[in-house]
Amino acid sequence: MTRKGPDDFDRAPLLEKELTGKIIGAFFDTYNILGFGFLESVYRRALAIELRLRGLHVQEEVPIQVFYKGFNVGWFRLDLLVEGRVALEIRASFAIAPADKDQTLNYLTSTTLDVGLLLHFGPSAKFYRFVSPRVLA
Repeated sequence: MTRKGPDDFDRAPLLEKELTGKIIGAFFDTYNILGFGFLESVYRRALAIELRLRGLHVQEEVPIQVFYKGFNVGWFRLDLLVEGRVALEIRASFAIAPADKDQTLNYLTSTTLDVGLLLHFGPSAKFYRFVSPRVLA
């Protein structure tokens, strides 16, 4: 029996690969300049500036409705929306909690967005990429 390696499987291309690559680059540049220890609002504003300097359209604190069986049951605010296609959730904490990941995924299930990034401005910069369950079905 031959063992299969990673190159033996067909892999779907990453959704929004080029755009998320630009976002992640801007995230690391922002982190490298500011470092760890600021409030999330500082990182959100700085990252929005960095993304705009790179020619991207950015909306901040975008209100999103949540529906249950056709009824509006609440609102949330998406930290950043880039090019109307990628949701960004910003965290500035020592560690990412499972609820932070769940919240980012909930943003995708509550909208028509396919891709989201959880950007952690923690003791070390980390990012997490999410794809809507709707796309994976």
